[in-house]
Amino acid sequence: MKSFLILLITFFVISCNSNRPKPIKLNSENCEFCKMTIANGKFGAELITQKGRYYKFDDVACMLQYTKSNQVLVKMFFVNDYLKENELVTAEKCFFLKGGTINSPMRGNIAAFSSDKEQKEFQTKLNAEPMTWQQVYDSYK
Repeated sequence: MKSFLILLITFFVISCNSNRPKPIKLNSENCEFCKMTIANGKFGAELITQKGRYYKFDDVACMLQYTKSNQVLVKMFFVNDYLKENELVTAEKCFFLKGGTINSPMRGNIAAFSSDKEQKEFQTKLNAEPMTWQQVYDSYK
């Protein structure tokens, strides 16, 4: 019985430590960095710390500035897919565009796409420059 209880507690602790994002509640949650209400589902972002804490942001720029200024140990970064309203995806797997006619809430002006095909299609439409996640991340050092 004692070993079953230990196994059950271990399973519970492991299952609580998720690598999945928590949906952003638009128009009711505030950005951790700038404190503005997160309202635009195309540009939201989220991170999970090594300790399992979730922080939400209204713009990729806010997330990265917060990370750098607070020396946060990040487990995972998530960004909203520009084409899928308020759908968080793993930042490392995304394709990014910056500048042009992209107007994000805090003027980071970065849009994330789930596929390179979508990125290339919108690169011309938005007159923006393609970037990788590493380039986006490094631009806020």
